[in-house]
Amino acid sequence: MANTQSMCTSFMGELMLGQHQLGTSTLVSRTSLTAPTTDTVKAALFLTSATINAATTVYAATGEVSGTGYTAGGVTVTNATAPTSTNSSATAGVAYWTPSASITYTTVTLTTAFDTVLLYNFTQSLKAISVHTFGSQTITAGTFTLTMPSNTTSTALLRLATT
Repeated sequence: MANTQSMCTSFMGELMLGQHQLGTSTLVSRTSLTAPTTDTVKAALFLTSATINAATTVYAATGEVSGTGYTAGGVTVTNATAPTSTNSSATAGVAYWTPSASITYTTVTLTTAFDTVLLYNFTQSLKAISVHTFGSQTITAGTFTLTMPSNTTSTALLRLATT
């Protein structure tokens, strides 16, 4: 099978239930929807032979890369950008979010081809957020970096829009 880039369908429903808190929060505890704490988001890499897509609901190690210097489950995403929303007209709007720093895997050797990163909510039972694909890669004793796009209505990593 193949990996397919998409926002995970389950994530969209979970947003409606208030199950994810992305970005910054100065509040102390997740005691209610009005007093949330920021969740920890992680990024795991997957082999080209995996099947990660919109139907993915949680992080699982099946199909994940393995190699020297790589820890199962991936790395923690720098999550210091608050989600933003704006009206683009009287009938349309966009909500968007991008991690505040590149996602970096330092000093890794991954000799089996990989082409996908799964963002998932580590705090909330490993719930899947989104799947992002890129060209097939391998790396030997190096650093692999995924540079994040600008956090704008048209380029943010995650975007929800009305029409």
